[in-house]
Amino acid sequence: MKYIEGQDARQMSMMPLCMDEWIAQENPVRVIEAFVDRLDMDVIGFERSKPAATGRPPYDPRDLLKLYIYGYFNRIRSSRCLMRECRRNIEVMYLLGYLQPDFRTIADFRKDNAKAIRGVFREFVKLCVELSLYSRELIAIDGSKFRAVNGNKKMFNEKILKKKLERLDERIMEYLSDMDRLDAEEDSPSPMSREELEGKLREVNERKALYEGYLRELAESGEEQKCVTDPECRMMRTKNSFHCSYNVQTAVDAGSHLIADFEVTNHLNDFWDLHSMAQNARETLGCADLPLAIVADKGYDSEAEVMACVMDGIIPHVGMTFDKGERLYTLEHIPAVVTAEEKASVQSEDIGKCLHAGVLPDCFEGSIVTVEVQDRTVISCFTRNEDDTVTCPMGQIMTPVKMRKDSTVYQCRAACRNCLNRCTPGKTHKTVKFGPETKYVHTWMYGNTLHPPRPAPEGVRPFNAFFQKQPVETKVVLRIKDDPQLQKDRLGISEHPFGTVKWYHGAHYFLCRGKEKTSAEMALSYLAYNMTRAINILSVPGILMRLCRKSDERMAKDRVM
Repeated sequence: MKYIEGQDARQMSMMPLCMDEWIAQENPVRVIEAFVDRLDMDVIGFERSKPAATGRPPYDPRDLLKLYIYGYFNRIRSSRCLMRECRRNIEVMYLLGYLQPDFRTIADFRKDNAKAIRGVFREFVKLCVELSLYSRELIAIDGSKFRAVNGNKKMFNEKILKKKLERLDERIMEYLSDMDRLDAEEDSPSPMSREELEGKLREVNERKALYEGYLRELAESGEEQKCVTDPECRMMRTKNSFHCSYNVQTAVDAGSHLIADFEVTNHLNDFWDLHSMAQNARETLGCADLPLAIVADKGYDSEAEVMACVMDGIIPHVGMTFDKGERLYTLEHIPAVVTAEEKASVQSEDIGKCLHAGVLPDCFEGSIVTVEVQDRTVISCFTRNEDDTVTCPMGQIMTPVKMRKDSTVYQCRAACRNCLNRCTPGKTHKTVKFGPETKYVHTWMYGNTLHPPRPAPEGVRPFNAFFQKQPVETKVVLRIKDDPQLQKDRLGISEHPFGTVKWYHGAHYFLCRGKEKTSAEMALSYLAYNMTRAINILSVPGILMRLCRKSDERMAKDRVM
């Protein structure tokens, strides 16, 4: 019995070879080709989107974009490796029509069209929205560190520079003393000649001048770090150690695990990125007029960011660092007549009007956000105990924090953050001052009878007159409850894209420098991830069929217009 024999490579064929026959109908390169061909390269902002009338003909940016998408789709990011694939990979030959661009041309395309590549990612997100792949109900926001093109030894801060300058001064003193010893004892043997010592001294002085220049740059710019190779990256703490990295913020749709938006930052933590990422994801998904919920970990626990999300109609499920069970925010009570249209609106002005009036907007109905109007009800008191602590009207213990002349100031931040009947209309915690002989300090209490405060002892008359020129009779308390189960579910939503892009695609480090160019790299990585997810959900023929249908609908609409 013979083996299965193939065709002889030297055998001539009389029939013409059609490249389309070599590519299966389920091959993902057909989706790449169909998606790129429908893009308007001039509107997105690609260079040479229209060929010039004179000069050497350039490569079509569509061909180079197809090459890059294919490369990131198959874990090939290097321009030299992509050039090699153009000469041996039949799928690349199908996409590029046998073109073989040089690696410099391939690398310059990604470098010169960084913003446009970011626009291609958003175009695919819009396409997935048209294909109804995004649920647009819950967005998971998280950040991860990606290594930058900057070694740890090429990062300097004030402390490192001062230590290096001290060592260089010691080195200079050693070289000078060696030169003095040579001058004093000309016949004595020495490991280095005078010329060599002068060369070493010149090198040390040049390095000292360089470090002094870095120190002046830090003082003038106000920055804390100086990265030489990639000035825009920063030294950050990662899971393993400290590395020069970028902090990539990502918004992931909970229903499909598709990436909605991302942002490459050099922030050392995630503290100030919650509201901006939520707004960017909302705009990219085209749901600015719809209620949206977000979930994030404790790294985003910022009172200002959470409040900004609420004022924009975004429900923030953020892990709690200090609070337990729920967050409490005190708002100024502004009486107003809220119409049904304003109550149903998701505009920040209408939401702010509703909340300050003590009315819960429709976008927060049935969610973790509630609002309550509290009036001044009764007079209670703070009581000093024998162990030099103070019991507040709600039964919480306050401890001394400082002395003010002969008086002692007491406070308890944690108790005030979670107090249901906060005794102050202000947004900060309560501080109480006790004199040397003071036993009770009276205060007005806010809130309803569901959580009654401790009454003042009988026979104790309030000696202080509550000196308030304009007493606040009513305030608004905004409550945001915790959702522990959703915090557990968040891990399976936001961590999945990071693990796939970093370790399956091998893109845990950048090849380019600067936030703009690294954003283009992340756009290609996340585009390949989204495209893979879309193919797994709809299949290649399903996507192609819907793309053809969308094109036919668009052409019919253009004919009508």
